[in-house]
Amino acid sequence: MTQRTLGVAGRRLPGPDELRNNGVVKNVGEARETPTGSPQEELATGERSTRNRVARSILDHGPSTVAELAERLGLTQAAVRRHLDALAGDGVVEARERRVYGARTRGRPAKVFALTDCGRDAFDQSYDKLAADALRWIADREGGNEAIAAFARARIAAQAGAYREAVEAAAPEQRTQALAKALSADGYAATARSAPHPQKGEQLCQHHCPVAHVAEQFPQLCEAETEFFAELLGTHVQRLATIAHGDGVCTTFIPKISHNASASTAGRNPA
Repeated sequence: MTQRTLGVAGRRLPGPDELRNNGVVKNVGEARETPTGSPQEELATGERSTRNRVARSILDHGPSTVAELAERLGLTQAAVRRHLDALAGDGVVEARERRVYGARTRGRPAKVFALTDCGRDAFDQSYDKLAADALRWIADREGGNEAIAAFARARIAAQAGAYREAVEAAAPEQRTQALAKALSADGYAATARSAPHPQKGEQLCQHHCPVAHVAEQFPQLCEAETEFFAELLGTHVQRLATIAHGDGVCTTFIPKISHNASASTAGRNPA
């Protein structure tokens, strides 16, 4: 995927392959990182590579704590914090409280680091303006919101073959996992997990959305996808969060399959 260089408030924001060097470098294996007196020009590639891995891990797994990133990447927590500080300074990540679904546990929610809109843009070759202009033209010429909804459903239908094949080939209890894997192959970085108590079911999490900026303006894209998930899995589903509405992850709740469930009751996107 072609990377882009972004600008924020009049200054240049590096893409993930050009992350800022601050004069501190990694040791062999990137397990520990310490200052060194080597010339910066010889160290920049390693610094950018490690920082890119931190940003990419957040993209692939969603908002993450320092401890989670350190374990995932084989780095010390001190090294992860340093890279996060640099990424935050460049406007690529931001700190926030972890969103809790279901019953809250005691204590303050963990602080996690999530990609900003500009951070996501660094991973996208974006034709957002062109797509939004085209959809606006369709709405103006062909019937307003209903025309956009029809387009969104047709778009999903055109992509449905691979998803349907993957889900139908899986055992019933593995179908959400199969859908997540198929979505990941299309760039959505999706995972499936058990829903937190007291919910009974699973959560389908899409940590990346290639059309998030367009979906901000045209929520019909998310609604058509939600309806498709319900039809494909044979049960109603509910969207708990979407990247297009400012959440860190698109989260869809999928209850345990019920023979009485109806795809027509698919949950709509959060306002």
